[in-house]
Order: sequence, then structure tokens, then C-alpha cells
Amino acid sequence: MCIFTVQKMAVHKKRYLKFVVFLLPVVLAGVYSGTSLPVWTMRAKAQKEDLTWASAAEKKMLRNLHTFLTEHTQNLHLLLEEVAQLGVEISSLKKERQELNQAALELASEIYVGRSDWALKSSGATIDMQRTSKTYDCKENWVCRILWFFRTPNPPDTILQPDVSPENCWPLQGHQGQVVIRLPARVHLTAVSVQHIYREVSPSGTVTSAPRDIAVFGVNADREEETLLGMFVYNVEKEAIQTFPLKDTHRAFSHIKLIVESNWGNTAYTCIYRAQVHGKMAKPENLN
Repeated sequence: MCIFTVQKMAVHKKRYLKFVVFLLPVVLAGVYSGTSLPVWTMRAKAQKEDLTWASAAEKKMLRNLHTFLTEHTQNLHLLLEEVAQLGVEISSLKKERQELNQAALELASEIYVGRSDWALKSSGATIDMQRTSKTYDCKENWVCRILWFFRTPNPPDTILQPDVSPENCWPLQGHQGQVVIRLPARVHLTAVSVQHIYREVSPSGTVTSAPRDIAVFGVNADREEETLLGMFVYNVEKEAIQTFPLKDTHRAFSHIKLIVESNWGNTAYTCIYRAQVHGKMAKPENLN
């Protein structure tokens, strides 16, 4: 009986195991179908949407890139054309600059020749003392005598030198006078320059000793014939150095005479800081 019962239980146990083995795949399939499959479906759908959005974004980006490249390619062509045009203009400007430089050199050469100073002591110009006014003597003024005790008055050839520092002038006696300059060569005179100092740097704070009305004469070597070349006014309210054109007489002179007819108020003396003579040297005369 016991053995039968044991055998019967063994049979039931085998059937139960078969049922479990059969039921387990079904349960697993149900679990997979009920839970994992919907999740996988949702994930797949989300990935599809992501891919669709990414594809649309890429297409938009590509379209934008194409538009950008097209526009900038056109701009690049325009820039290249402008660069080429600028190259042509730069070449033209370089040519114009060369022409201007050449013209400036020619003008500078012409000015140098026309404005070279023939009244420089270092170049051989001298003062004709016999026809030049006396230098101011301040014996009548005791203050002046005290101040000038430690130095001598500047001679007339001071005006033939480039140093125009305050008080380094030639003081001619009175408010009228003259100076005759012997030139180093015969010159076709074109202009003269007269120089004083500015009021701001004057030791006395005034420029009353500056020349005012001046007449210029060309003088021959024998000193007998004089030719009036111009009359002008030196204006103390203008530049310290003032240049005045002279009348063209088509003649060359070896001497020039400057006559000071008045100054700006100083009755004791008139100061000339510098006189320059401009012109072109005459050709040597034919000795035959």
C-alpha cells in the first residue's frame, strides 16, 4: 500500500513538473508581451521621432549653409573685383605720387636757385662801409653806456649772418639810414628778405626799432648808377622774416643798397637783424 502510494505521488509529481515546464514559457511570454513590448514600442517611436527631428534639423542646416555659401561666394567675387580695382587705383596713385615728387623736386630746385641768399658773409658778401650809415653810438644815454660798457655794438656785417637771436642785430644811427652790400657775384635780383624779431622775445618788450619803410636799389660795380628796384613796408604785425619781390630790370648787379626811410617809433636807432638777397647769378661776361 505504501509502495503504491509512493508510486502514485511520483506520478503526480512528474505531471506537475511537466505542467510547470509548459506553463513557464507561457508566463514569460505573457510578461514580455504585457510589459517589455509596450516599452520597446514607445522607445522605438521616440527614437523615430528623434531621428525625424534630427533629419529635419540637418536639412535646415544644410539649406542655411548652402544659402550662406552662395551669398558669401557672391560677396567674395565682389571683393575680388574691388581688390582688382583698388590695385589699379593704387598703381595710378603711385604714378601720380612719382610725378608729384618729381614736380616737388623741380620746384624745390627752382626755389633754391631763386631764393638762394647772395648776402651771406660765409659766401663772400661784404659791407661797403664807405656807403653805409654809422653804427648807433649811445654816449648820450648814460643807461645805454652802462649796459654797453661790457660789450661793443654789433658791426653792419651782423646782418649778413644767420644768427638772429635777440639783441644780435646791427643798430644804425637814428630812424633813417642805409646799408650797401657787396655781392659775391653779379646777380639778377628777384627779391629781398628783411628780418627782425617778434615782440614776444624782444628784451625791451617792444619792436619800435624795427625798420618800416624801405627802398631797394641795384648798384653797378662803379657805384655811380643806381636803379630803384622796389619800395615796401616791413610790418611788425606779420612774420619776423618778410620777403619782397623786386622789379625785373633784366640787369645784373654787383651791389645792392637798402635805404631805411623810417622805423616803428624809435628815434635813437633802427635795428636790422638780417638782410637776404635772392636772385640768379649772371652768366660770365664775354671777354673777347
